[in-house]
Amino acid sequence: MNKSKWLLPRRTFLKGMGASLALPCLEAMGEEAQKEQDNIRRSCHIYFGNGVSLPPESNPVHKTWHWFPHETGSNYKMTEPLKPFAPFRDKMSVVGGLHHPNAALADVHVCSDFWMTGANLGGSEYKNTISADQVAANEFKSKTRFPYLNISCDGGVGFKSRIGTISFDRNGRPIPSENDPKRIFERLFKEGTGSVESQRQQLNYEAKVVDMVLDNARQLNKKLGKNDREKMEQYLSSVSEIEDSVNRSSKWLDTPIKDVDTSHLDLDVDMTIKPDKYLETMFDLISLAFEADLTRTATFMMTREDGMGIADTFPSVLFGTGGHHGLSHSGNTEGGYLNWSRYDQFLNSRIAYFMSSLDNIKEGQGTALDNTVILYGSGCSSTHNFKNLPLILAGGKNMGLKHGSYINYEDKLPMNNMHLSILKALDLKVDSFGDSTGTLKELFG
Repeated sequence: MNKSKWLLPRRTFLKGMGASLALPCLEAMGEEAQKEQDNIRRSCHIYFGNGVSLPPESNPVHKTWHWFPHETGSNYKMTEPLKPFAPFRDKMSVVGGLHHPNAALADVHVCSDFWMTGANLGGSEYKNTISADQVAANEFKSKTRFPYLNISCDGGVGFKSRIGTISFDRNGRPIPSENDPKRIFERLFKEGTGSVESQRQQLNYEAKVVDMVLDNARQLNKKLGKNDREKMEQYLSSVSEIEDSVNRSSKWLDTPIKDVDTSHLDLDVDMTIKPDKYLETMFDLISLAFEADLTRTATFMMTREDGMGIADTFPSVLFGTGGHHGLSHSGNTEGGYLNWSRYDQFLNSRIAYFMSSLDNIKEGQGTALDNTVILYGSGCSSTHNFKNLPLILAGGKNMGLKHGSYINYEDKLPMNNMHLSILKALDLKVDSFGDSTGTLKELFG
């Protein structure tokens, strides 16, 4: 027998004691299985509030602790806040000079609300648009158990200008985020209770209930006036999302979750005492979700704007300084810029930790980092300045991204050009996103 011709089916499971476990992608499964992993495309958007420390030239720490490098191109020198990224220099890019043109029409604190949408949020009526991650989630939802993973340090949605999520659905409504590691883990990895057959019966019942609700709502909608019809359309959209969730759960009922090592997780970590470990755990959960291919779209709001939320206290816990929002207004005080810059460096070190985790996950001929594009940044540069947004673009080698440089677009291009470029790198058939004017060809092949 020629053993070199023996191949395992890609979807082979180990079975025993009434349970089954999905195998990782093995060489014995052949080239097609390897190519399948090489073709995985993911995105992860990570947001932090309050901008970054940009000490002016007159300040003694300007040269070493300024967030942006002092020269563009591939020969740029990393300043102290960026040094955690040094091991990944050829797998990431520093990006500046992008902005949201609609920012000038809105309150200075809504920069997180439109970071992923670019919508016009001026005026008394709050009307956002779909966020870039949800465009991707709608495309990939049939390929994974969960269409997206949306997490934050505070959970929920917050409120206008103090938003607690960066994800918005197709109607522009904020999507609630989750902040409890244990609940996130159970949602991702905990199998349903009871036998597969009993779970299927329950899902079939839920599907029938949803169908009845949708049918009755559509009949009622025909009799309503214009304003009520608009409200009903939003309601129908929400019910349709429930229907999608039920159908998706039923589809994946017979497919075991891929085995991943979760022994290192500290699901009971207290963020008020160990914010560094809490952030690591949250990034570990994203990494594991990607490794198990449970989702291909993730967002993480690390901090909110204007001193809101528990994450504002992290600098005080870690370094004994003021809160994050306070640091962003302390530049003119003694040591203010330096304290702020050190916290910027800490946040960057958490992203470097996440990049390292993905880079240690082997996928096909590369790593999970090669199959994932990461966008990390804030909705303003210096305090309340909507121009020159600080961004780190990382990963995506197998998606054509070109790294190793600092590029500054000098506030000539909209931020939505970045979002459009990422969507195209994910192989989505989109020609525009919001007020985009094109793609960023210097970064995306």
